[in-house]
Amino acid sequence: MKSIEQDFLQLIDLHQKIIHKVCHIYTHDREDYDDLFQEIMLQLWKGYPNFKGNAKITTWMYRVSLYTAISIFKKKKNRKEVREQPAQEPGESTDHYEFENLNMAISQLSDPEKALIVLYLEEKSYQEIAEIIELSVTNVGVKLNRIKKKLKDILNTL
Repeated sequence: MKSIEQDFLQLIDLHQKIIHKVCHIYTHDREDYDDLFQEIMLQLWKGYPNFKGNAKITTWMYRVSLYTAISIFKKKKNRKEVREQPAQEPGESTDHYEFENLNMAISQLSDPEKALIVLYLEEKSYQEIAEIIELSVTNVGVKLNRIKKKLKDILNTL
């Protein structure tokens, strides 16, 4: 018989990319990334025994990860640092440069906006996003349209 620890470790092994993606979008340096990853893991571990299966496990993991990231970085809002745009190196691909621009634009969004756009970029359906963020499907659509316009405006200024 499998123990709860083994079940949890298997779950993390299968779906750890969720945690990595959330950490990547909410942090700017390795130390913050590691701290956030550790805190998300702690919150997942603490909540795992109470997971009742009312939602998909990945939905629950996204919800815990995003809420943990948002709550931690709300506390650090006063010392928010904006990364400077890196210069494109000779021979560096345009795709990489565009990816960096998108990351930089996303970093300028509010924490709830980041959560929505991360899930959208993960190709989650509006229904799945609504379940994770706990909004109506209509509200998800409206907010995503506003976020896309905001990102477009930010990208046009870069």
